[in-house]
Amino acid sequence: MEKKIFNNKISTNDIIIRSALKKLLTNRHAQDKKVRIIEELGVQHGTARVDIAVVNGIMHGYEIKSDQDTLQRLPRQMEVFNSVFNKITLVVGKNHLYQAINIVPEWWGIMVAKINNNGSVIFNLIRGEEFNKNQDSVSIARLLWREEALRILEKNKWADGFYSKPRDFIYKKLASVLDQETLSEEVREKLFLRADWRPDAPLILNGD
Repeated sequence: MEKKIFNNKISTNDIIIRSALKKLLTNRHAQDKKVRIIEELGVQHGTARVDIAVVNGIMHGYEIKSDQDTLQRLPRQMEVFNSVFNKITLVVGKNHLYQAINIVPEWWGIMVAKINNNGSVIFNLIRGEEFNKNQDSVSIARLLWREEALRILEKNKWADGFYSKPRDFIYKKLASVLDQETLSEEVREKLFLRADWRPDAPLILNGD
């Protein structure tokens, strides 16, 4: 078995971790029938942006805190991400590992990113993620664009009286008439089908 030698003098940054993580996740989900890997997905109308989100049968958020970052924003980001994602994994540089363990909930996964002597980023799983039991339906609905939310109401014949309403009225209506599992399925499907979006969020279809 090959022994990996790490260069502890080289600190990680967001760019090198993000690139390696995106490659790892693309390979990991290569056999998924339908998956979308999204960078900088805005949550709660952009209150926070998760670094990478994997959308397939669930929504799994990955937040990066490299050695050159701080954890100052993490508590607020946690609050926002917890309202939306089924699973969350924090990816940290080695300098933040022990502090991060004491900050994030026990159900968050934790990976540490290090650089070996070949200059490659290696990820070590410290703690596996578990399912989030505290998602908020209105927050999930807010991942939708206003028109997407209206189309869901139209499909279910609930749209009358909501065409001129502010978007938050529409999201609250969706949350009140759809159970959370059904709402989450609708949101994921809209994210899969969303066309007028950034080029870094390709839809990957494998098989039928």
